[in-house]
Amino acid sequence: MTFVLQQDVPVRLDQLARVAAGGEPVELSQAVRARVHASRSVLEKFVADERVIYGVNTSVGGFVDHLVPVSMARRLQENLLNAVATNVGSYLDATTVRAVMLARIVSLARGNSAISPANLDKLIQVCNAGIVPCVPEKGSLGTSGDLGPLAAIALVCAGQWKAFYDGEQLPGAEALARAGIEPMALSFKEGLALVNGTSGMVGLGALVYERARRLVETYQLASALSVEGLAGMTKPFDPRVHGVKPHRGQAAVAARLWEALADSRLAVNERDTELTLAGEMDGTAKAGSMPIEDAYSIRCTPQILGPVVDCLDTVGKTLENELNSSNDNPIVLPDEHEVFHNGHFHGQYVAMAMDQLNIALTTLTNLANRRVDRFLDKSNSNGLPAFLCDRDPGLRLGLMGGQFMTASLTAETRTLSVPMSVQSLSSTADFQDIVSFGFVAARRAREVLTNAAYVVAFELLCACQAADIRGAGGLASATRPLYERVRQIVPFLDRDETITDYIEALAADLIGPQVLVAGR
Repeated sequence: MTFVLQQDVPVRLDQLARVAAGGEPVELSQAVRARVHASRSVLEKFVADERVIYGVNTSVGGFVDHLVPVSMARRLQENLLNAVATNVGSYLDATTVRAVMLARIVSLARGNSAISPANLDKLIQVCNAGIVPCVPEKGSLGTSGDLGPLAAIALVCAGQWKAFYDGEQLPGAEALARAGIEPMALSFKEGLALVNGTSGMVGLGALVYERARRLVETYQLASALSVEGLAGMTKPFDPRVHGVKPHRGQAAVAARLWEALADSRLAVNERDTELTLAGEMDGTAKAGSMPIEDAYSIRCTPQILGPVVDCLDTVGKTLENELNSSNDNPIVLPDEHEVFHNGHFHGQYVAMAMDQLNIALTTLTNLANRRVDRFLDKSNSNGLPAFLCDRDPGLRLGLMGGQFMTASLTAETRTLSVPMSVQSLSSTADFQDIVSFGFVAARRAREVLTNAAYVVAFELLCACQAADIRGAGGLASATRPLYERVRQIVPFLDRDETITDYIEALAADLIGPQVLVAGR
């Protein structure tokens, strides 16, 4: 199957993630090719007319006030790539690099960046050939685009730097030669077009978002399973009461919980609790046998997860808008026959979206952490044994150790939710005087997502252990498939054993296998 970019047809985030992971070849429609050619032709006309244009006959960045003749265009563009390819650290994994390359192709294919059709084709050829440029993940300001990550890719396309090909790390020129691809010959504006955009943070952010959406979707059903495991009440999820607080996400989560628990024999009907307590009344003030309300981590699930669901909708829309944008400078609009010096490369939208995603996932992690505590604390679990250890307590420790991990990851995750989008530092002789750090925010979101998946995996392990102790035959028909999915990975734990492999496997099931860093 080939993924064809069409004129005026937006690319969805799930499409980007699918093509990045599956290695589908990418092609341009004829209409897209015509638009790209038209943009380049307009710029060539401006060059012939000797118009002064940034990155064409001027230098770039802190040397913006220097004029450079077009005859030196190739040297200027290659110098630009080498000068900004300064990222450090571990290399991004192959799927992420491919997502970044695809995001840049989508942006350039809009036909407003004036890259030559020949060099856009070479970028597509590199992507389709399975060449994976070595992209160090740390060092992008996220303004003037993701210069470092995108320059690492562009350098390989120009026959420089290094890349992985057929599982082997090679010099960029050799990787191209083995794939039968001639290096790019860069002319005016083309190096700038390859690096001056938000495609790094968008590519990485899209992958993180898609996995986060998968986790949040599953977690709503996991919440229903936890309600059953903790013998929680269902009435707080009645859609009738949520109609008086018109938040879309809250109403959606409540409705899903209400429907999922409809035939559960483990969740509690509040009316039964009310009748029991009414029978205990004797005219004196005393403790009843049970509370009339559950703790917030159960009862307030729609009010806590609802904002998470709404936040993901906003984040997804922002990322998709950015993916389908011309994020570059200058912009050459062929329909207007004009060039615009602008700031479309700025990543503030994505940076703030990634920060919001971090906060949403940290909120989910906080909720999972509190439920874990209720499962393991005998005084708060509505009758479950301490640490879900139903035999030989004391000799065995049950699931006590798992809480160490979840508490540690929850605390770590909270520190990672400090916003990056407000951490601007001036650079480049005060030319880039306010920056987004969007790529850093996206990397943080990737780490927060992984932590959240581990904590949720342990909550699920606890919920299934509790269901078995109470009698899993009473599970709702909606939650039973999730219970069985967990049980295919983790058995009922009737003895103490190391659970690390179980948690790793459950987390991978929740968000997809953890991608491996390509290496150094």
